[in-house]
Amino acid sequence: MKNKISNKLINEKSPYLLQHAHNPVDWYPWSEEAFEKARQEDKPIFLSIGYSTCHWCHVMEKESFEDEDVAEILNKHFVSIKVDREERPDVDSIYMAVCQSLTGSGGWPLTIFMTPDKKPFYAGTYFSKRNRYGRIGLVELLNEIKKSWDEKREELIKSSDEITAAIKSSSIVYDDAFVGKETVKECFMGLQNFYDTLYGGFGNSPKFPTPHNLLFLMRYYKSQGDEKALNIVENTLISMYKGGVFDHVGYGFSRYSTDRKWLVPHFEKMLYDNALMALAYTEAYQITRKTIYKEIAQKIFTYVMRDMISPEGGFYSAEDADSEGEEGKFYVWTTEDVMEAAGEGGELFLKYYDITERGNFEGKNIPNLIQSDIDEIESNNELKHKLDLIRKKLFDYREKRIHPLKDDKILTSWNGLMIAALSLGGRVFKNDEYIMESKKAADFLLEKLVRKDGRLLLRYREGETANLGYLDDYAFLIWGLIELYQALLDPLYLKKALKLNEDMIKLFWDDEAGGLYLYGTDSEELITRPKEIYDGAMPSGNSVSLYNMLRLYNFSGNESLKEKAHEIIKSFGGIVNDTPMYYTFYMLGVMFSISETKEILVAGKREDAETQHILNEINDVFLPFATVVLNDGSTYLEEINPFLKAMGKKDEKTTVYICQDYSCKSPITDAHKLKEQLS
Repeated sequence: MKNKISNKLINEKSPYLLQHAHNPVDWYPWSEEAFEKARQEDKPIFLSIGYSTCHWCHVMEKESFEDEDVAEILNKHFVSIKVDREERPDVDSIYMAVCQSLTGSGGWPLTIFMTPDKKPFYAGTYFSKRNRYGRIGLVELLNEIKKSWDEKREELIKSSDEITAAIKSSSIVYDDAFVGKETVKECFMGLQNFYDTLYGGFGNSPKFPTPHNLLFLMRYYKSQGDEKALNIVENTLISMYKGGVFDHVGYGFSRYSTDRKWLVPHFEKMLYDNALMALAYTEAYQITRKTIYKEIAQKIFTYVMRDMISPEGGFYSAEDADSEGEEGKFYVWTTEDVMEAAGEGGELFLKYYDITERGNFEGKNIPNLIQSDIDEIESNNELKHKLDLIRKKLFDYREKRIHPLKDDKILTSWNGLMIAALSLGGRVFKNDEYIMESKKAADFLLEKLVRKDGRLLLRYREGETANLGYLDDYAFLIWGLIELYQALLDPLYLKKALKLNEDMIKLFWDDEAGGLYLYGTDSEELITRPKEIYDGAMPSGNSVSLYNMLRLYNFSGNESLKEKAHEIIKSFGGIVNDTPMYYTFYMLGVMFSISETKEILVAGKREDAETQHILNEINDVFLPFATVVLNDGSTYLEEINPFLKAMGKKDEKTTVYICQDYSCKSPITDAHKLKEQLS
């Protein structure tokens, strides 16, 4: 039962912090007030970092933070601070690096003990309330830390100084080394060696989708013509879709699979995963023209547009793994559930989606197609239609269940990714609704999450904006605006992308070593100022910025953008060369920089049927190393790149100019000739 008395988190907007607002623990948000209290009362800080849809965060709250015994120790001997990692990625990044350095692993909830001046001396993740299976419990740990604070203070402070110094030195990444074609090949070889030939994906378990690995492989296939790269992509995309990691009843992907087969997901659904997955399936459709990839991408968009759009137009962050205190309860089925929901014909769903009396997950069933022949379903329209009718009945039945919590905060960075995905999907699938939702979200962000002085902010919830934007907020939104420009060809969005990129460089650029810091010059100064390049669950801000700058250079002809991009490549070259497969989005930028890129300019009116036909021909082709510009006489475009003005219509027809290596081929006015050139 929740405590009726609230702590200081009650005034926060973060859903994660509000989940803990009625704990008996006297929580503080990350604030100077908390650190001042620790200094005045001479107490160590207990820092707990998590996010609202984190299953083990819920477990630790229930076991420990709702417990009066634990609360009594924390309130008496510590100052306790709660942080939402999605609202303070800077704090999370620094202390996660501490945890990984001290323990060799990390995760959430993240548990840190530190001095009042923010220097850490002990780190871990989840702790049960009491000692269990040879692992120290939270109560015992708190008592040990308290004893050490009283009796061995000098040792703790010395340790915290050493840890802080080590983290500072490791976060300043500059290792100049050449990155080129050989590095690209090594990246491919690394992924190939790590690839699971049976179930797709990389490694054993747990398995994360990591869609940017697939984006890299598709570009590798395009540039090198290596069928093995495309085979890896296709097997992975189909295997993930067949697994329970995809929600076959309501659509959308869960965060990761706990097993090799993609059967049992960690049931939370994150906006960023679904955005990146949609990008991968859309590009796979562009390359192969296989309808199944288009349909899967459309299913992701159906989920997002049905369940994850706010009335104002932004996209919500996530849906929880738990409902009614149980992980996955909302998503699992018994045979009786299916028959009750589907009625006549329910056996068909049981057969194809692996729903049995025995169950495939804790006595119940996660619908999946792992044992089914996907080609049989795809080639039989009647069967496909019947299964979908049953699915709709199951969906309506499931809707009556108690839903998992929805984290309804709107994050600039993750919204940028979904804007990119919907824009690409709308362009490739010729779906104006996707493009309009993307535009609506972009307009919402540009209105609500940009301060009057132009500073980008991180989060919006219930009418309130908070926190200065970090590198990812700038990088991901710029990516979204570039894709939105490619879909709408309204130069206003290209102009906005260029302006945000200019601001980003001013705020985050490292003048000494190159690359971009995680937080800006105007942000709170923490114990270190990290730079990130590792492309983990999401691509890093530096990797995406590299890709953005090269594309923006192609649009604008601004040489300084190209120079900055090459500085990013150079800055992180040494670390990337060690194991390129961990930096696949960075390698996208490298491939763009060393490939023969094309600038395709279409001169004509957007609304003309002739122009539409030509744009459709362009959008049908996978052109990862090209940028497309529409010259419709807009003054915005002239401001961006004055040289484009001279490339107008010929003979009053929509005209296409394909430029490469500082020279342009003869203008094309015939769609068939254009098709030949593009292929």
